[in-house]
Amino acid sequence: MKKVVILFAVIIFSIIFSVPTAAVSTSAESAVLINADTLCVIYSYNMNERLPMASTTKIMTGLLLAEKNTPEKEITVTEEMVRVEGSSMGLLAGDTVTYNDLLYGLMLASGNDAANTVALSLCDSLESFAEKMNSKAKLLGLKNTNFVTPSGLDDENHYSTAYDMACLTAYALKNEAFFNAVSSKSAKLCYGNPPYYRTLTNHNKLLKMYDGAVGVKTGFTKRSGRCLVSAAKRGNITLIAVTLNDKNDWQDHINLLNYGFENSREETVDLILPNKLKVLNREDRYIKIAARAVICPLSCNDKITYEINLPNFVFAPINKGEIVGSANIFCNGKLLSTTAIFAENSVKAEQKNKNFKDILNEFLNLIRSF
Repeated sequence: MKKVVILFAVIIFSIIFSVPTAAVSTSAESAVLINADTLCVIYSYNMNERLPMASTTKIMTGLLLAEKNTPEKEITVTEEMVRVEGSSMGLLAGDTVTYNDLLYGLMLASGNDAANTVALSLCDSLESFAEKMNSKAKLLGLKNTNFVTPSGLDDENHYSTAYDMACLTAYALKNEAFFNAVSSKSAKLCYGNPPYYRTLTNHNKLLKMYDGAVGVKTGFTKRSGRCLVSAAKRGNITLIAVTLNDKNDWQDHINLLNYGFENSREETVDLILPNKLKVLNREDRYIKIAARAVICPLSCNDKITYEINLPNFVFAPINKGEIVGSANIFCNGKLLSTTAIFAENSVKAEQKNKNFKDILNEFLNLIRSF
């Protein structure tokens, strides 16, 4: 018989973690430090000020490329694609290059040629690619960001904020291809005409300077100053730091990340569940239920709540370990994770035959009991 479930949800748990330590500061015009999972702001200074962000722009360009999920797709570079000033991965018109190589050339060598090639591969013009970038920004809730170029070259209408760039990065790091690229210290790639092997080195010094660093992107123009987006992971905790126009960015990011890890911890959430769940078609039979403890990476002022989603009853047979519900874990009102609720014992199906009237009466009696 098909199992019937009637779901209900109730929030029954809350914890707030707040343990401030010594203050931290930077030389930046704008800065922020967040928890990548909860988006909790651990430190901020002018974090919503609109500023040029130089080549950290390529975080969005790289994300859009990675989300195509076709790393082996090969394209032929055109003259228009490489008609751009600034840093380069060494592309020439007529070269063949894969999307994978473009992603690494973009994020490691910060190639403006790679950025333009990505844009003109995914769209028919730089303007239409900028529209694609801005549509993604809007979808991600980046309220103070506007993209004009795929590379981050100066334009008075090209800007973002430290906070928006941090939120964008938190999302981008969830993409495996993007994460693998930005966390690589170097990469051996094969492109050209004919293709030949070459090695690109990541411009991000923190990958060698800071324990647990996983990227993300450097940037510089005369107008923007030094811009840096970094991320580091220790245990289950991932932090993201962003500074815009910061002359001392490497040391500032080390200080910010140290401060963040000092103000973060992993909290084990043990779910409080009902003791048992009714098995409808077995008289006086119940199953015990359980869920695995959930480890949450918390930073200061994070508030954890959860809701339990369970049926009012289930039908036999039920097997031990079978999933019968779920629990949603929220941090500051944002869904953080979902875990399964499962049966701890088995219940076999009713052996004796029941007619439809008996089953209907049993069902109606159960409904009346709620």
